[in-house]
Amino acid sequence: MDPSPAPPLIVIVGPTAVGKTELSLLLAELLPVEVVSADSAQVYRGLDIGTDKVDPAVRRRIPHHLIDIRDPDEPYSVADFRRDAAAAIADIRSRGRFPVLVGGTGYYVTALLLGYEFQPVRPDPALRRRLEEAYERLGPEALHRQLAAVDPQRAAAIHPHDRKRLVRALEIWHQTGQPPSRFVPSRRASPAFDARLYGLTDHRQRVYRAIAARVDRQLARGLVDEVRRLLAAGYGPELPAMQALGYKEIVGYLRGEYDLAEARRRLIRNTRRYAKRQWTWFRHQLPGVRWFHRSQWSLPAIARAIAEEVRGERGGG
Repeated sequence: MDPSPAPPLIVIVGPTAVGKTELSLLLAELLPVEVVSADSAQVYRGLDIGTDKVDPAVRRRIPHHLIDIRDPDEPYSVADFRRDAAAAIADIRSRGRFPVLVGGTGYYVTALLLGYEFQPVRPDPALRRRLEEAYERLGPEALHRQLAAVDPQRAAAIHPHDRKRLVRALEIWHQTGQPPSRFVPSRRASPAFDARLYGLTDHRQRVYRAIAARVDRQLARGLVDEVRRLLAAGYGPELPAMQALGYKEIVGYLRGEYDLAEARRRLIRNTRRYAKRQWTWFRHQLPGVRWFHRSQWSLPAIARAIAEEVRGERGGG
C-alpha cells in the first residue's frame, strides 16, 4: 500500500478580530496540528499584549512557529518570512502533522503561497530612518505623492497609510534610482504549496464591535505598561516594530501628545482601517479561499468542516 501523502497546508485568513486564532486552537482539538504565525508584529519579542499573542501555556501544548524570533530593533522582511515559514511548514509536514498558517498580514500570506521571488535590494537603516521621519513630519499623503511622481504603477498598489511598504518603496528608489515596481517580486505559475485556504468573515459592524472590545481588553491587560517598558528598554518609536497597531498610538499618549481616551479612539479607528484593507486584500489577492460567514457558522462548526474536509482528502482517519 502506498504511504499516505503528506498533510496539506491549512491556511486561515480574514480580517482582524474575526476569530482566526480561536479557530486554529479548535482545529488542534480535532487534528494533529502546529501553527505557523503569519503576523508581521508577532515575530517580535516583548510585543505581546498589543499583538494578542497566544498564551505561552497554550503554545507549549500546541506548537506555534515564527513567534518571538526577533528583538524589536532587528529587521524582519517578507523575504525572511517566506524563507522561515517554508522551512517550518516542510518540517511539520515531514512529521505527518498539519501545518496551519494563521494571520492577517496579507502580503506575507500571498508571498508564501504564490512563491514570490524577491530581488535583493538590501535595507539601508539610515535611509529608512530618514524616510520614517519624513512620513511623520510631512504625512503619508506627501510621501505617497513622492512615490507616484517616480513610479505611478507602484503608488497605485500601495495605500498611503501602508507605512511599511510605502517607506520601503521609496527606500528602493533612493538606493537604486530605479522605479520600485521593477523590483516587485515575481510569482510562480502555480501555487508553491499544496494548500487548503479558508477565510473567516462577518458583518462589518460586528467586526468593528469586536475590535473595540479587543482594544479595551488590551488596555485592561496593561498595554500602556508594555509600551512603556519597550521604550524604557531603548526601543525607539521610529522602529518598524514600534509602528505596529497598538504601539504607535500608545507612544503618542506616553509622549503627552493626547490623552488615553484619544489613544483608544485612534487605535480603534486605525484597526478598523486595517480590517478594511485585509478584506480587500484577501478577496482580490488570494484566489481559491472557501469563506465562512460568522453569522451562519459557529467556530466549532467551521473547525469540524475543515477537519472533515482534509481528513476526507487523506482517506479518512
